Amino acid sequence: MSYEVQKSDAEWRAELSPEEYHVLREAGTERPFVGEYTDTKTVGVYACRACGAELFSSETKFDSHCGWPSYYSPLAGDSVEYLEDTSLGMRRVEVRCKKCGSHLGHVFEGEGYDTPTDQRYCINSISLTLKPAE
Repeated sequence: MSYEVQKSDAEWRAELSPEEYHVLREAGTERPFVGEYTDTKTVGVYACRACGAELFSSETKFDSHCGWPSYYSPLAGDSVEYLEDTSLGMRRVEVRCKKCGSHLGHVFEGEGYDTPTDQRYCINSISLTLKPAE
């Protein structure tokens, strides 16, 4: 796929920590309940750690108690892209930053959370940076 932000593997490795690189560029997953933003209540916007694209608002963040930050909707419908992920022997929907292609997490539907969309964007903290509201 072609992305607005394109860098070589060497450039990504130079800019990201090994843990960030593993999640963002190799579609890894951070351990549950250890992420910086899992329980954060700060008002602001969550952006892609790799390219800075604004992705999620604190207004759509909710407590899912799953171990990762959860949102019921992206900030703008075109800020993320979706790919089918069958890597664990089941069908999941991977969520990536549409600007740079970095892996963010997965989106799940129909889990019964009391949210307007009945969706849970389960996003790795390490994929994000929080820009607090002024």
